[in-house]
Amino acid sequence: QVQLVESGGGLVQAGGSLSLSCTASGRTFSSSAMAWFRQAPGKEREFVAGITGRGISRYYADSVKGRFTISRDNAKTSVYLQMNSLKPEDTAVYYCAARGDSWAVVMSQPQYDYWGQGTQVTVSS
Repeated sequence: QVQLVESGGGLVQAGGSLSLSCTASGRTFSSSAMAWFRQAPGKEREFVAGITGRGISRYYADSVKGRFTISRDNAKTSVYLQMNSLKPEDTAVYYCAARGDSWAVVMSQPQYDYWGQGTQVTVSS
């Protein structure tokens, strides 16, 4: 059974930092694109950042560009999201996602085959 498990969420003050981790089990994703999405209260889930298979290219939503960094460690089947200069509007449940057999990052959620349960990030003002 394939599972993605996120960790690292929590409560932080505005301007602070958090690091999220997502570890996969059940199969390897070393050649697959992986991404982070988030869903704020009352809003639709949105793309945050993505990284291609083998980590060659990275993509970010405009709202997090320059503040967030996505990375991956294929040996550990993990993907990370380093979040700096956090703002209250970053408050959301953050989800890790992986494509089954494609290395390309897309922003379309239906094209991700595997999802984690999510981890809450709360940024206080």
